[in-house]
Amino acid sequence: MSELLLQRLERPAGGAVDKNGAHMNRQLYDIIRQEILAGTLVAGSKLPASRMLAKEVGVSRNTVLYAYEQLLAEGYVTASTGSGTFVSHSFPDHSALHHGKAQSGTTPVPAVQQNPNRFTLSRRGQHLVSHASASDRQWGAFVAGVPDVSLFPHAVWARLLNKVWRAPRPELLTYAHNGGYLPLKRVLAEHLRLVRSVRCEPDQIILTTGIHQAIDLIGRLLADPGDKAWMEDPGYWGTRSLLTNAGIETLPVPVDQEGIAPDAAMLQDPPRFIFVTPSHQYPLGMVMSLPRRRMLLEYARQRGAWLVEDDYDSEFRFEGRPLASLQGLDEHDRVIYMGTFSKTLFPGLRMGFMVLPKPLAPHFATAQSELFREGQLVQQAVLAEFIEEGHYATHIRRMRQRYAQRQGLLREAIATRFGADWPTSTHEAGLHMVMHLPAGTDDLGISMAARTQGLSARPLSRYYSDTSTPQQGLLLGYACVPEETIGPAFHKLAEVIEPALEHLARTQRPRPVLGAATINREAWSGA
Repeated sequence: MSELLLQRLERPAGGAVDKNGAHMNRQLYDIIRQEILAGTLVAGSKLPASRMLAKEVGVSRNTVLYAYEQLLAEGYVTASTGSGTFVSHSFPDHSALHHGKAQSGTTPVPAVQQNPNRFTLSRRGQHLVSHASASDRQWGAFVAGVPDVSLFPHAVWARLLNKVWRAPRPELLTYAHNGGYLPLKRVLAEHLRLVRSVRCEPDQIILTTGIHQAIDLIGRLLADPGDKAWMEDPGYWGTRSLLTNAGIETLPVPVDQEGIAPDAAMLQDPPRFIFVTPSHQYPLGMVMSLPRRRMLLEYARQRGAWLVEDDYDSEFRFEGRPLASLQGLDEHDRVIYMGTFSKTLFPGLRMGFMVLPKPLAPHFATAQSELFREGQLVQQAVLAEFIEEGHYATHIRRMRQRYAQRQGLLREAIATRFGADWPTSTHEAGLHMVMHLPAGTDDLGISMAARTQGLSARPLSRYYSDTSTPQQGLLLGYACVPEETIGPAFHKLAEVIEPALEHLARTQRPRPVLGAATINREAWSGA
C-alpha cells in the first residue's frame, strides 16, 4: 500500500511529499477509501500499522491515524485492539459486481445497469452526510457541550413525573398544539424575564425539540432558497448544516473580541438572517459588546434582516450576573431568541424553545404542528412544575459552581504541562474552553489520535467555513468530567499534543495565532 500512496499523493514543487499540509490527512483517507470501493483492497485484508505506514510514506503518524479513524467512523474498516485494522466485510465484492453475469449466466451486465442508483443519495443528501460533524461520543473527557447528567436531580424529576402519571389528563397524552404546554410557557416567560431580561408573553414562546428544530422552522417560514444568512466564523456547524440543507446560502463573517464583525463590503449587501451567539460566542467564548449589539440591532432595523440569537449556555456564567439578552434590547421586533434545556438539564430531554415577535408566533405554531406533529406534553408538564417549585434555579446554581471548579482544574492542568501563559479562551462562562495551538499545527490529526486514547478533543479549525484563515486549537469540554479525572485525562491528551508540536517545530517555524478581525464602526450606520 505504501507504494500506491507514494504514487498518488500530491507533491509540491521539488517532488517531496508534503508532510505538513492539513490536506494530507484527507488525501490518505480518500485514496484508501477509493481502493476499498474499487475492490483493490478486499474485505478482510489488513491495513498496515499506522506507525509503519507513516514511516514508509513520510508523514506524521497523526496523519495516518486521522485517515484510519475517519474510515473506521464511516464503516469502511474495522479495528480490533492488538490485532490491527481490517477492511470491513460489510462492503460488496466489487470484483464480482464488475464481472457479474446476467441471470442467464452468459452476458456480463454492468453493475449500474443491474440496479441503477439503488443507494444513491441526492446531491443535498450527499453534501449533508459528507460534511457531518455530529460526534458519536457524548460523554467523558473532553466532550464539549454536554452537562454532567449524573448530577441531575433524578429523584425530584421522578417524583414529579409520577405525580403527573398518577392521573394524566387526556390532553397530555395526545399531540401538542399552539406551540406547546401553556403552563410551561408561562413559567418560562417569567424565568426568562428575570434571568435573561427577555421581554415576552407566553404566547410568543414556541416549545421545540431543541435549537435544531427552531432553526429548521426559521429557515422554512422566513426564507426562500437562495436567501443569505450571515454566520459567525468560526461558528456552530449544526446551524450551517441546517441552513445549507434548506437551500439558504451561508456566508462566513469573522469575529473579533466584540463579536461578529462584517466588513464594509458585506454591510452593503444585507442578508436575510444574522445568526449570533452574543452571550458566549461559540466556540471562542467572547461576549458581544454593548456597542456592537446596538449597531447590530440598528442595522437589522434599517435593512429588514432577522437577528437570530442562540443563547445556548448563558446560564453558566462564572463571574458576575448573566448578561442581558440581545432580545431584551430590541425595540423593533427584529430578534428571534432561541434557548435549550439540553445544557441545563440533560440532552436526552430534547426540549428547547424560541421567543418570536408576536406577529410571527401563531404562524410558527401552525407550521410546527403541520410539519412535526409535536408531543412530549407529559415531559413539558413535569418541567413546568420543576421550574415552578424552584428546582430548576437550584440545579443551575449548583452546577454553575461545579463547572467553574472543573474549568479551573483544566486550566491548571494546561498551565502545569504547557506553561501559565499558554493561550486559551476566556474563562467567564460555558461548558467548554479552547486551548489554542500554533498556526500550522495539525489539530485534526491530534483530535483523531486522541480518539484512540478514549478522549475527545474537537479541532477548532473544523469550525471555520473560511478555510483560508482558520485558527488551530482544541475544544475541551469539562462539564461532564469528574474533578478527580481531569488532571489524569489531560495528561493523556498532552502525550498526543506534544508530538504534534514537536513535529511542527522540526518542519517549520510556528506562526503566531491569527489575529481577530476588526470592524469599521461607521460602516454600520452608513451601509
